[in-house]
Amino acid sequence: MSKQNLMNAMTQITNIAPISAKRLDGYAPVGRAIDFLTAHAEDQPGLEDVAAHVGLSPAHFQRVFKAGAGVSPKRFLQYLAAQEAKRAMSSGEDVLSASLSAGLSGSSRLHDLFLASEAMTPGDYRRKGAGLVIRHAFIEGPLGRVLIAATDKGVCWMSFAEEGGDVLHLAEMKHDWSAAEFIEDEGLVAPLAARAFAFALNRKTDEPLRLHVRGTNFQLKVWEALLKIPYGGCATYGDIAREIGSPRANRAVGSAVGANLISVLIPCHRVILSSGVIHNYRWGVARKKAVLAMEGAVTAA
Repeated sequence: MSKQNLMNAMTQITNIAPISAKRLDGYAPVGRAIDFLTAHAEDQPGLEDVAAHVGLSPAHFQRVFKAGAGVSPKRFLQYLAAQEAKRAMSSGEDVLSASLSAGLSGSSRLHDLFLASEAMTPGDYRRKGAGLVIRHAFIEGPLGRVLIAATDKGVCWMSFAEEGGDVLHLAEMKHDWSAAEFIEDEGLVAPLAARAFAFALNRKTDEPLRLHVRGTNFQLKVWEALLKIPYGGCATYGDIAREIGSPRANRAVGSAVGANLISVLIPCHRVILSSGVIHNYRWGVARKKAVLAMEGAVTAA
């Protein structure tokens, strides 16, 4: 596989109005509500409980959540509560094979989005970003607060910042790109964030979202396979190993999945155990469950 042209990975997204950068501020209560619903799913909290948690009236909260997430709080909670049972009833292989067979064919409501990705050369990889300028910002998203960063070639980092706090995530990003120059630049990052959140909610974007990835040849192959898992689907580590032609490399696949620096956009959250159990997510199991539940609810809606 070429390091300079990793992939043009295609996925399906629903033809809904795109998310603009101006709407990003409205995501804060949506993210808090999703965290609350994920943490209290077994209690089945009502609309009033969740609205009180985020400090809004029930009616206003219902409108805000539906506008931001694309589904109602009740619908999201239903999918969150059901996802464990659903995964227990289906083998990961069956899910993936069905998903791949239907992956790029969809109804008239779907259109294709290319994630154009460029991988670093081996020399660039070793230099850890020397000569690169990375612009970054913390942005409130539909699934919580995220740190997003980009070079002039595309998004190179996206993490859920609430898992450990801003300081930790900024330090982690700078460690992984230790030789780069960093500039805080919300003006440049906000439009990228809008497209990233649209992608996360299976919505139309105004233009393709470019990624700038950094990894070994094996990691790049694994990440390319992740991009083939359709929105709302899941795969096992064994599925990915077979997809890349290394059927016995489950453990190495797991390491490559965990090394992903761009959450959601390279969908490592869609990889689960063959038993259906959801575990081992860089940004926490609760976050992984929330993202999967959101994708399931949005797909059904």
